[in-house]
Amino acid sequence: MKVQKHPGIKDIARIAGVSIATVSRVLNGNSYVSPELSERVLKAAGKLGYQPNRIARGLRKGKTNTIGFLIPDIENPFFSAIVKGAENFLRKYGYTILLCSSAGKAEREDELLNVLYSHKVDGLMTVPLESQNPYLERIEKLGVPVVVIDDIINQKNISSVASDNYSGMKKLMQYLLDTNHRSFAFLSGDPHTYSGKERLQAFRDVMVQEKEKVEYEILLGTYTFSSGIEMLRKLRKIPDAIVCGNDMIAFGVLTELQKLHYKIPNDVSVTGFDDVLFSKMTNPPLTTVRQDYYMMGRVAAQLLIEDLNYKKRNSILLKTELVIRGSSRG
Repeated sequence: MKVQKHPGIKDIARIAGVSIATVSRVLNGNSYVSPELSERVLKAAGKLGYQPNRIARGLRKGKTNTIGFLIPDIENPFFSAIVKGAENFLRKYGYTILLCSSAGKAEREDELLNVLYSHKVDGLMTVPLESQNPYLERIEKLGVPVVVIDDIINQKNISSVASDNYSGMKKLMQYLLDTNHRSFAFLSGDPHTYSGKERLQAFRDVMVQEKEKVEYEILLGTYTFSSGIEMLRKLRKIPDAIVCGNDMIAFGVLTELQKLHYKIPNDVSVTGFDDVLFSKMTNPPLTTVRQDYYMMGRVAAQLLIEDLNYKKRNSILLKTELVIRGSSRG
């Protein structure tokens, strides 16, 4: 079977009846060519379905118009929405995204960083597994503009954007206290992430403030559906409210509680954090804290464009919003 090769500038030159140099000038737009010759070249290119090798062409110009994007979990809709927000913004500036997922494994982050760097990406956006991750120092040394998402970085050469996780969790806890919940379980994901640390700290601060009036326990797991089930099974008892570190944990908790014949919210309230798409589709719909993850991706992309064009860097904290639905009793 004969493999059909992709058309190149030699094929365009032959069909258009011009020199290879003329084709190159027209396609790169960097030298004057008469309108007649330009039209002949572009028609020939269109007829052949010519697609330029963007990476090779980019290397000659010192850029590839690609942005590396490293996330922890491609299955979590929270990260997918961040990527979508960034991609929609970057497209307007002619950039495409090269996406990698570490699958929650810290050792993969450094490996994937090397992969992205080998593709000569113009910039990098990343959601690190750990706050103040050591691999960020490597990125800084590589000289590639970078924006860290879901973390606030205190490094002058790195921009960052995150939600106000601490304030969001405090608003949720105050709502639960105001609605006469007095015993709590906090089921957290990795507390080494910026968001995990902030949410856990807010929960603890409220519990310390209310120490004479409440009882609680804290379990640590991962930000996954299965971890929600596992942590629920480890609880000493079912409290008034199970406060979950994110919506994925809460989905697991809701599923397991219903298998055990608990009525939600009559027997126990369940809350999440993030307000991913499926949060309003559960039975009952999930009370949670909304962060605008699409906007987070968009803001991250804007920060990267500002760094690429003007060497301007910044850190931005986005507001959160309490969303009360049927999984908590009022």
